[in-house]
Amino acid sequence: MKTNHCKIVDCTIRDGGLVNNWDFSVEFVQDLYAALNEAGVDYMEIGYKNSPKLLSGADETGPWRFLNDDFLRKVIPQKGQTKLSALVDIGRVDENDILPRSESLLDLIRVACYIKDVDKALELIQTFHDRGYETTLNIMALSNVMENDLNEAFLMIKESPVDVVYIVDSYGSMDHNDFYFLVTKFQEHLPNKSLGVHTHNNMQLAFSNTLVAAERGVELLDSSVYGMGRGAGNCPTEALLTHLKNSKYHLRPTLRFLEKHMIPMREQWEWGYLVPYLITGTLDEHPRSAMALLASPERNKFTEFYDRMMTPEGNFVQKKPE
Repeated sequence: MKTNHCKIVDCTIRDGGLVNNWDFSVEFVQDLYAALNEAGVDYMEIGYKNSPKLLSGADETGPWRFLNDDFLRKVIPQKGQTKLSALVDIGRVDENDILPRSESLLDLIRVACYIKDVDKALELIQTFHDRGYETTLNIMALSNVMENDLNEAFLMIKESPVDVVYIVDSYGSMDHNDFYFLVTKFQEHLPNKSLGVHTHNNMQLAFSNTLVAAERGVELLDSSVYGMGRGAGNCPTEALLTHLKNSKYHLRPTLRFLEKHMIPMREQWEWGYLVPYLITGTLDEHPRSAMALLASPERNKFTEFYDRMMTPEGNFVQKKPE
C-alpha cells in the first residue's frame, strides 16, 4: 500500500472537545503537542478559531473553542516541526478576528460548511489565502449531498485558491465503496487540488475508510488520539502512526501520552463505538439522537431506539386528550 504521500492531521483538541466541552488543561495540550511533534505528526488542530461574539455560551467552554492568539503563544511558546491548525464554521467567524499568518502561530485554517454554503466558504478561504495561510475546504455530511449540487460546487472549487478539499463522513455512514467512489469523483473533477478525509467510527470503519482513501492518493488524513471525537469518535492517530508506510512516524511518544492523559480521561468522558451510534450511522443520521439516548436512563434499550428511528412517526409521542 502506497501511503508515503500522506500527512496526518490530529484533531484531538478540536473534535475531542465536542466530547468534554473543550475542557482540556494547558498541560494536556502542551503534552499532546510535544508527543505529536516527537511522533512526526504533520499537523495538530488545536481548536476552533470561531468568534465568541457570533456564538452563545462562550463563557461556558474551554479556551480551545475560541482560540485567542495571545493565549496560544503562551501555550506553545516554541513550535516544533508539527504545524498548527484551526477550524472555522461558516456564519460563526468574523474574518477580522483572523490575524495574518505572519502574526499568528497557526499555519493552516480549515473552513467547514455544508454544500449550500460552499460559495461563502470559498470567499473566506480567499481571505485566509491572501493572509498567507494554508487552507482546506471541509464539506460536511457528504453522504446526504445530491450529485448535481456536488457538481456545481466542483466548478467553484476548481477556480478557487483552496489547497485541500475534504471528504467528510459526518455521520459515520460510509464504507470503503463509498470512499472509493467519492475519492475518484473528487479527483476527476478537481485534478488541481489535493484531497483530505475526515472519518467517524459509528460502524467501526473510520480506520479502514481512512486507509482506503490513503491508498487512492488522498494526502491529508484526519485522526485523533485514542479516537477521541464527537459521538463514535474518529480514526485513531496511533493506528495511523503504526500502519502508514512512512518511516518518519513513531508510535512510542503517543503511547506515553495515552498512559498519562487518555486513559484517565476515558474514565471521565465517554466516546467511541457504541450500538446507538451504529444505528444512526446505518440510517445515515446525525448522531444527536444517539447522544441523547446515551445520556438518558434508557441508554441500553437498543431495540426500542432502533424501532423509533425506523418509524418516523415514532419520534413523536402524542398525549391522549383528557
